[in-house]
Amino acid sequence: MLENVRGLLDPKFKLYRRQILSELRSLGYYCEWRLLNSSDYGVSQLRPRAILVGLKEEYYEHFQWPTASFQKPLTIGELLYDQMRSAGWEGADEWKKEANGIAPTLVGGSKKHGGADLGPTRAKKAWASLGVDGKGLADAPPSPLFSGQPRLTLPMAALVQGFPPDWQFAGKKTPAYRQVGNAFPAPVAKAVGMAIIEALSYGKQKEGTRLERKTQSIFSE
Repeated sequence: MLENVRGLLDPKFKLYRRQILSELRSLGYYCEWRLLNSSDYGVSQLRPRAILVGLKEEYYEHFQWPTASFQKPLTIGELLYDQMRSAGWEGADEWKKEANGIAPTLVGGSKKHGGADLGPTRAKKAWASLGVDGKGLADAPPSPLFSGQPRLTLPMAALVQGFPPDWQFAGKKTPAYRQVGNAFPAPVAKAVGMAIIEALSYGKQKEGTRLERKTQSIFSE
């Protein structure tokens, strides 16, 4: 399985994608590109991603792309409310009402986008409409008398990516945020991974059945 930004599926990369498929086909893999939207799998952000899955023929025929979970993603206010009020912030309830949508695609933290912020100008404006200051990350949740728009902490950003609350990241804030900001949202990765497991399991089951029948045929002769 390969994952990349949705731009990889643009027409200008058609030959590049075809080359990848050709190389993998020469190795015996049957492959397909697909665009998956993270919000279709319960993630509280848009984050469309280009996914490539490749399997050997005996498994690929049993592969089916995961269907949308039909679980409506939480709003950013619902998702982060407990974190935002964890230090006693008095404005948490009002903030939750304002943050009544899902997030834009979480970016930043990479060498291309600089330090630990939430991305370029367009992304920052989208975060501001949800009551979040996207110009950087906070070291801690808002204090009781905090005023203005709060910044996300690293654990909050991880929740937006669908990581479990107790997931551990290595390093200080900026390198840790690179692990978060560049991640493939966990629920989407799990959905694709489970679809691959099902294809492999069913393929092996059928292979075992064929082998059993062949063995029975040999002994019956």
